[in-house]
Amino acid sequence: MEQQQAMQLLDLIRRNMESCIFGKKDEITWMLTALAAGGHVLIEDVPGTGKTQMVKSLARSIGGEFHRIQCNPDLLPTDITGVSIYHPKQEQFVFRPGPVMANVLLADEINRATTKTQSALLEAMEERHVSVDGVTYPLPRPFVLFATQNPIEFDGTYSLPEAQLDRFLMKISLGYPDEASEKRLITEPGAGRSADGLAAVASVEDILEIQAATEAVHLEGSVADYLISLIRGTRSHPSVLLGASPRAGIALASCAKAFALLQRRSFVLPDDVKAVAPLVLGHRLHLKSEARMQGANAASVLQDVLRQIPVPVGMER
Repeated sequence: MEQQQAMQLLDLIRRNMESCIFGKKDEITWMLTALAAGGHVLIEDVPGTGKTQMVKSLARSIGGEFHRIQCNPDLLPTDITGVSIYHPKQEQFVFRPGPVMANVLLADEINRATTKTQSALLEAMEERHVSVDGVTYPLPRPFVLFATQNPIEFDGTYSLPEAQLDRFLMKISLGYPDEASEKRLITEPGAGRSADGLAAVASVEDILEIQAATEAVHLEGSVADYLISLIRGTRSHPSVLLGASPRAGIALASCAKAFALLQRRSFVLPDDVKAVAPLVLGHRLHLKSEARMQGANAASVLQDVLRQIPVPVGMER
């Protein structure tokens, strides 16, 4: 697929999602950025803001296999990956696939599952396969996980392990709709309808080609140097205990390429890197306790790093 075709198809998917998701243009852009980059997304927000409908609208738009897991403290790892069951007639164990065998998997309220169950997703997220009773089963391609969580101060939640957080390409928040969109949801007949009725405007094969087109987006040397400077800047910042990992640098480059494609460009600008950096790096930074007590957070630290790192000469928009 040519990059121009990929751009047009991404626009088509975006418009299809916007037909039932109102007032979330930026958030849809971030979800499509992650899809084009081939990564997973953590969506954190309070209940009722449309997290599930957003993910479902994307799955319906690409015509892929969609499964949903409702996480809770009783959920077992095998409830996600699947289990081998002895079949008396066949006199052998038969693998019964779990919901992870999907193109789009929604893990709803992932922070209500225990850490043991959360860890069951690590192999799937990184390796794109699961292992059950010593046998490895590949996941469908493409595979993307969208996990939702309520803010950690809510009762009955568990913090995600650092290793799992690092495997999420992006972390986004939906927030409440603007006033006009919220009024439209209430007053217009059929507004805010379920995403179940959306028709597919693309196929999973199209998504694989979009991902290939994203990889081919040009990342010029000076922009790559700028990106690396941002990554290394998070590690040397005085407020940071643990900065962005090398995996975070790869994720930032992939997202910058995907965002550039969504802006209908075949090359990355520093502005693309700056646009996606807070979403890619924010959940990967661990601040020193004294910095947190003084009111610092990941967002403020990243803004500080972005101010300190000079943009390549001649590359400003």
